[in-house]
Amino acid sequence: MEYSLLYPDNSQRKFKTLTDESINDLSIDFLLNALTEKKTEREHMRKLMTCVTDDPDVIRYRCDVFEDFLRFPKLRTAMEDLVLKLADLRDLERFQKDQEGSAFWSLVNRLREIDEYVSCISMIRDILSELDIHSQGMKNLREMVNDISRESGFEELRLDIDETLEKVRRLKSITIGVNLDGMLRPKSAGVISLNDSEFRESGLMRRFMSFADKKNELHHGTDVSSIRVFHPATPITPVSFVQKSELNDNLTGEHITTGTVTGADSLSNAIKDTVTNIMKQTVGEIKSTIKRYVNISGYTLINLMPEILFYIRWAELIDKIRAVGLPVCKPEILSTDDRNCSFKELYNLKLAINKVNGEQINIITNDIDFNDDHRIFILTGPNRGGKTIFTQAWGLAILLAQLGIYVPSAYAAVSPCDNIFTHFPADENDTVDLGRLGEESKRLSEIFSLATDKSVMLLNESLATTSVTEGLFIAKDVVRAMCYMGVRTIFNTHMHDLARMVDMINGEVECKSRAASLVTGVHDGERSFKVSLSEPQGISYAKDIAEKYGVSFAQIKESIDRRNEKNENDD
Repeated sequence: MEYSLLYPDNSQRKFKTLTDESINDLSIDFLLNALTEKKTEREHMRKLMTCVTDDPDVIRYRCDVFEDFLRFPKLRTAMEDLVLKLADLRDLERFQKDQEGSAFWSLVNRLREIDEYVSCISMIRDILSELDIHSQGMKNLREMVNDISRESGFEELRLDIDETLEKVRRLKSITIGVNLDGMLRPKSAGVISLNDSEFRESGLMRRFMSFADKKNELHHGTDVSSIRVFHPATPITPVSFVQKSELNDNLTGEHITTGTVTGADSLSNAIKDTVTNIMKQTVGEIKSTIKRYVNISGYTLINLMPEILFYIRWAELIDKIRAVGLPVCKPEILSTDDRNCSFKELYNLKLAINKVNGEQINIITNDIDFNDDHRIFILTGPNRGGKTIFTQAWGLAILLAQLGIYVPSAYAAVSPCDNIFTHFPADENDTVDLGRLGEESKRLSEIFSLATDKSVMLLNESLATTSVTEGLFIAKDVVRAMCYMGVRTIFNTHMHDLARMVDMINGEVECKSRAASLVTGVHDGERSFKVSLSEPQGISYAKDIAEKYGVSFAQIKESIDRRNEKNENDD
């Protein structure tokens, strides 16, 4: 099984995928945009973030790996350099299929990139050796990198690359022979020699004319008995030729003749074709060098690219959140069967990101515990009292914990869930066929068909768009079903009567999860966004808000009386 920073050796890679609704309601795309501006990185990370595993050992493994990335910025920098080199190596296979001499220059550049990869592996090896890493995942990576350096022909690869590149660097110039027709137009060209020094003569036209003026300076025939000759194609007469030659210390070839050739840039074309073709043997040598190492174990690191970037980007964001003074913590991972969950000073990750981006907001934290006493909370409170923000905060915290990321709270202990289901208000366009109540009921039915006692549900103002009587009737049955199934849930709602029914519901069914009333919003007439276990306030909340904004009957009456009294005095 291939090595992974997300799954320990010999673990089962089992997970469930978040539904489209959950991806939307948890604002996954918002998080991805906060993590990276690169579209390709977002695509890779989206796949990782929407897969939920409930294996405690896998999650603990991830938590430890992430902690190493978070503790060592130097490690993140080195690993990001490695990712850049690995991205280049992904394309190596296409060079094994390339048979054209024109690939020479690309192959030379690719050798340089592999040379950089070799240096990068050495750098990672050195950094992992010097850092006090704790996670088993990073220790395994260190061992793998050491094995690459020690056992996979690593040093031989470096020597072969250096030797091949040195051969390329020694080629400084090429001597070309050109045949002319009766009008002094070039009609064919061939390579006479490859040179290890640059050609430095100048004044070629002047020298040519001086040779033409002195007959005794013109040579009769040529002392190059066998040169590689090509007849270039022209816009007027297409040329076909057959080449039979090899590149040796002395160049040999056959003279191939064609029909009439014009002088329309023939020389440039001939030289270009000639240089390209004589490089074929060198191209073959480079391909041979690459092929010897294309399967070295180091290339398996390519599969780690998305995982490495996942940890790097999250560590960068968590660092920024800590820098603005918000608490984060490594979650304690409990047994899945416990179905417990506890957070201290929990807050919504989206608000933290907004604060990191410069928004001036005062973020309120809250505590919450899911245990044998209560695993289902009916959350009530006024509009804009923080119900949706808190509901989403809890779902995001569980998701991050199971991804192995530090959680937006001062303390977290989580029994992993097998999936996170959300039921937020539907878009009007999605309710045309069934009506809103029908659509919401259908989605709830689908959730119950997938959920288990290990699942988490987030219900946000569900069933609130119908009449109070109809909504309350369905909502009561939904809560009873959740209690019977044993899920963990926050159901935020304006139906205060539903919250008042929790004791009755707990006594009506055999509960694997008990329900409780949770309230948030306003305390002592002020918006606090704090949550607490309490009876739903209902009318008292409305009274607090009315008095705060001056719209109670007594306040309005007093304002009217003052205005009337003033008008009478003015008259």
